[in-house]
Amino acid sequence: MALAKTGFAVEAISSTSHPLRKASAVRRSYNYNGLRPLRSLKAAITSANPDIVLPCDDLAAQHLRDLYDYESSYRSTLGPLIERSIGPRTSFPVVQSRPAFIKLAELEGIRVPKTEAINNPAELDRWLQRAPFPAVLKADGTSSGEGVAIARSSEEARQAFAALGAPPPAIIALKRAIVDGDFTQIAPMMLRKRNNICAQGYIAGSEATSLVACWEGHVLASLHFEVIMKQHAAGPSSVLRLIDHPEMTSAAEKMVHRLDLSGLHGFDFMLEKATGNAYLIEINPRTTQVGHLTLGPGRDLPAALLAALRNQRLEANPVLTEKDTVALFPQEWIRDPSSPYLLCAYHDVPWDEPELVRDAVRRRGKLRAWYSQQKWLQSFSGRRLPQ
Repeated sequence: MALAKTGFAVEAISSTSHPLRKASAVRRSYNYNGLRPLRSLKAAITSANPDIVLPCDDLAAQHLRDLYDYESSYRSTLGPLIERSIGPRTSFPVVQSRPAFIKLAELEGIRVPKTEAINNPAELDRWLQRAPFPAVLKADGTSSGEGVAIARSSEEARQAFAALGAPPPAIIALKRAIVDGDFTQIAPMMLRKRNNICAQGYIAGSEATSLVACWEGHVLASLHFEVIMKQHAAGPSSVLRLIDHPEMTSAAEKMVHRLDLSGLHGFDFMLEKATGNAYLIEINPRTTQVGHLTLGPGRDLPAALLAALRNQRLEANPVLTEKDTVALFPQEWIRDPSSPYLLCAYHDVPWDEPELVRDAVRRRGKLRAWYSQQKWLQSFSGRRLPQ
């Protein structure tokens, strides 16, 4: 999570082994405590006294919302800062619930797949009677393909519903705590906390993603990409193609305005194969892996957000590349070191951050093993069906 000040100072809270610790742009780092996340987050924000707080993953975004609710009973000054950073409290229930978000988008006239909360097997059976296969089941609070199953039969759908809704298996929660230092799944495992599940209509086509910088309900700058390659079938993107898509632009603007959002927010779409129509499928209430790309007027999110914070004229950064295809580093390099996209696309290596590059190189073996292990753990635990 980044804690930014308008004087170009950036501070961050993360685990001690996080790559952010190698970035020269981060002036000061604070330790994240997975056992006491809100306490460590509050201490970091209080010490940094930032102008804006930018969550960099879904867990950080949830921590911010939880911290707001916790601090509101004490009339803390953190509440206004959190709303300034991500949007008003009234938006929280929508951004953290896929069915609520899709319902609101539909009211705004945005093209969306049919989506419905599924609370029990009987509701799942009724959905399957109305909707054609394949069926898409998703667990709230997940991203990058995690917590998603595509079922092609009633039996697969029932298995997916049971697996996705189940508390984190002990083998995964303990592995993350002992090996990765990630204690966030220990409490849900012990409390047997179940995930909320929704069913969503299947759209045949290609994935697309948007990231916008916004301020008080207005989009300041945006990036829209079609997904070309992923690290694995259900994983995060590794190669993206910059596109102009009016329907994606309009959908993002409408939802930012309706929810009165501020900060950085991502939107995921499916581009229908037969028509090219964009179906909005979810929101990522945080920055994504393309947030640092400065690609010209209207596509420089850091500069646009800084100008809004300072209430000053926009001063854009130099354009990184004229190529429309971007190979993300180290994602595509880890996926395939001989990938042709590393040569023909803009390879997003931060050459001006040598320590960060060295850290990514040193981590490559561990990261490849981690992705393989994640696939094995998911298969072992039954949390994802083959797609």
